[in-house]
Amino acid sequence: MKKLVGKVTEAEKQEIQALFERRNGLTELARIVTPTDEALYEKVVADLGRTGTRFQDWWNRMAEKYQWESRDNGNWEIDFQTNDIYLVYPE
Repeated sequence: MKKLVGKVTEAEKQEIQALFERRNGLTELARIVTPTDEALYEKVVADLGRTGTRFQDWWNRMAEKYQWESRDNGNWEIDFQTNDIYLVYPE
């Protein structure tokens, strides 16, 4: 099930979009960097961890700011075209 629960500003959307794209890029990079290149691998993993934390912090801040509805086993997602926030949960 997918339910519209809110909207964010353009600046807020741009912040999460940049984090989303960075996280996806780092995830792809982590797949191709081998642990044999230990220094690079450690940098990618560390950056991925920091980015993941910043990504989750954004969702926590916005949920508190806008008081979005939530559910057990649910998660929020954003439509980058409209800035709408949806609660996605099993039926």
